[in-house]
Amino acid sequence: MSEPNSTPATPADDKSLFNAGVKEYSAEGRHYWSPGYKPTDTQVLAAFRVTPQEGVSFEEAAAAVAAESSFATWTNVWSDYLVDGSRYSARTYEMKSVPGRNDQVMAYIAYPLDLFEEGSMGNLMSSLVGNVFGFKPLRALRLEDLYFPPALLSTFQGPPHGIAVERDRMDKYGRPFLGATMKPKLGLSAKNYGRLVYEALRGGLDFTKDDENITSQPFMRWRDRAEFVMHAVKQAESETGERKGHYLNVTAGDMEEMYARAELAKELGSRIIMVDYLIVGFTAFTSLSKWCRKNGMLLHAHRALHSVLDRQPNHGINWRVLAKMCRIVGADHLHNGTVVGKLEGDRASTIGINEMMRETRVATVEQCPGHHFDQQWLSMPAMMPVASGGIHVWNMPELVSIFGDDVVLQFGGGTVGHPWGSAAGATANRVALEAVVKARNEGKDLLAEGNDILKGAARTSPELRAAMETWKGITFEFESVDALGKS
Repeated sequence: MSEPNSTPATPADDKSLFNAGVKEYSAEGRHYWSPGYKPTDTQVLAAFRVTPQEGVSFEEAAAAVAAESSFATWTNVWSDYLVDGSRYSARTYEMKSVPGRNDQVMAYIAYPLDLFEEGSMGNLMSSLVGNVFGFKPLRALRLEDLYFPPALLSTFQGPPHGIAVERDRMDKYGRPFLGATMKPKLGLSAKNYGRLVYEALRGGLDFTKDDENITSQPFMRWRDRAEFVMHAVKQAESETGERKGHYLNVTAGDMEEMYARAELAKELGSRIIMVDYLIVGFTAFTSLSKWCRKNGMLLHAHRALHSVLDRQPNHGINWRVLAKMCRIVGADHLHNGTVVGKLEGDRASTIGINEMMRETRVATVEQCPGHHFDQQWLSMPAMMPVASGGIHVWNMPELVSIFGDDVVLQFGGGTVGHPWGSAAGATANRVALEAVVKARNEGKDLLAEGNDILKGAARTSPELRAAMETWKGITFEFESVDALGKS
């Protein structure tokens, strides 16, 4: 690494107060490059995919990440000597080659607990993914995984309620939940929007939801939407005898407005609200999560913005890290792709993240493909994955195979796009789900026999038969941009 405006390492002026100048981050005697160092049980551990600029060694690049995300700056400063640098320096303790890439390494860095404020994901993000991602000696940098030690994990709330509590509140067991995003996203009046919700819920869904960009636009103000939607929910519950829910999006321009929208949802009897957790930021998300636990409200987290951060395989933040952070701050639901739908996400990574979200003891690397660290969860409530984005009834066998029971299978166009309307679309989804779950419980191979299972169910369900005809042959067969085993 070059040394801009550097001074000699040993100044000729013997009146110098300290050993000034620009030093290699990986130089002997500094702490940032410490191969063989054994992390303590209180340290935060990070796995970074590091791509140095030409002429910068892997050791120097990894040490630079450790230094610039913890204690050091580009040059020695006299005030370094006012503190014990060894206590506050992150250390690169291991480095591995990346298969198929001779220009990258995976660097494992241990961060002292003292660097982080208790219960503040914003502070942790500022340190680990702050300025260092724009550091010129790095061509690219990606945070692939994070380990939260129990000492730090226990300072966060986690999901307001969790999967077990949600099943009790919704009185639904032994199968996935069924949901749908209301379409079109924008333009409906509040009354017509409520009508759409009612049709989908009476047809057999458990949940309906606002899309990520529905808030309080001129064509449908938030209070009007909430009132018409909750009337629809209660009417559908009365007619079906089942508990229903709608994720009212409380995302807003300021925290006071978010609280006002959440309070109205509570007043109207809603069981669940929704927030775009990355859009509002970790501070607002934390406050809303704590409100939900205090007020007995389930919280659905939409992951809008995530692909801006996580889709490119060499730079940014892996989705598994953002999902882990969401669980730690605290949501009851989180979107995790579908594998088979229209959005990015390969099978192995999706399964690994599902397991991480739902494990309440220790999520191991073995059960969570793609993860770099075993994560202790200390009985923190589990978070429900949500599969949404371009799915329809033909996908049902594979979705149940991938996600199991603890999931919300959320069909948007795959409900509202039914040729006979939303109620028929919801009925088709419900019939397909129950047939697939029954077949699975009987020991049938869903991947091998899925189409036959659906065709058998369609013989007694005209709604399912019409849905299958409508979406026959519709797939989204594109190669994943970021997939396990792909360099």
